[in-house]
Amino acid sequence: MIRPATGLRVYLCREPVDMRKQIDGLALLVQEAMELNPFEEAVFVFGNRQRDKVKLLFWERNGFVVWYKRLERERFKWPDRLKGDTVSLSGQELNWLLDGYDLSVMQPHKALNFQSVG
Repeated sequence: MIRPATGLRVYLCREPVDMRKQIDGLALLVQEAMELNPFEEAVFVFGNRQRDKVKLLFWERNGFVVWYKRLERERFKWPDRLKGDTVSLSGQELNWLLDGYDLSVMQPHKALNFQSVG
């Protein structure tokens, strides 16, 4: 399976999107509704109202690529506790979302900042 790199910027549109939209419609949503540049080095993620379909849009050197996934039984766990219509995710979080993890309950270890070892 093809997956985006974990270091890539990811922008998730929290509002449901009509999955009949193709490249031009999704790029226009990025530009006008999300107020972002669809040509930047990033992945833009869209989901439908039932949360069983997802489309990813990204610009690859000389053209747009759309990646589409439809679940047969489960639902994607869309982030709902975050503020704003557009949510930034890491590439790793996007892969977790695509695998069915609920990002809102995943808690990493606390970051530690030390000044010396002795």
